[in-house]
Amino acid sequence: MLRPSLPTVAALCLSASLGACASTRLESPRTRAPSQASLDAVQAVPSGTVTAAPLAPPPGATASPDAPPLPGAQANAAPNTPTVIAEPVAPPAPPPPVVTSGRASVVGSWDAKDATGASCKVTLSSAPALDLYKASASGCPNKDLARVSAWDFRDGEVYLYQPGGTVAARLRQGGGSLDGALTKSGATLALVR
Repeated sequence: MLRPSLPTVAALCLSASLGACASTRLESPRTRAPSQASLDAVQAVPSGTVTAAPLAPPPGATASPDAPPLPGAQANAAPNTPTVIAEPVAPPAPPPPVVTSGRASVVGSWDAKDATGASCKVTLSSAPALDLYKASASGCPNKDLARVSAWDFRDGEVYLYQPGGTVAARLRQGGGSLDGALTKSGATLALVR
């Protein structure tokens, strides 16, 4: 008995599958292209009336004397009579900025002043640091404030944290500043822009 070689079997399988793809007897009626006869059988659907009229000139321009009158214009107007065009109305002024009292309103750089009158810079970032936000302090003589590394806004208060999760200060918004106290000493602390 003669055994066909593997390349011969592969070629036969390939030609059989390509032949099946080219056959139209396996196609469903939905996948076939419509015939010309079925296209001719489609009824036309009536549409609304279409009218044409010349466009009005842009604001600030006058119409050409040769142009036909616009629809609704007076047909008996004297030739070469200037057309009165209303001045464009200015858009309304934008609304005043909304002052928010949330997390986004305290992000940025602040000048910190403690009870002794010493001042330094505290920056509250919008970059997340686990479940808090990053913060930094520079030039602070107060050791507790100098170690601030994170912050959060909860229940209307800003909490400043040191590494390890210790609360360094709690502050409330008042006007354009944050006022509160250092947690360890109870000394007053104010952050102003």
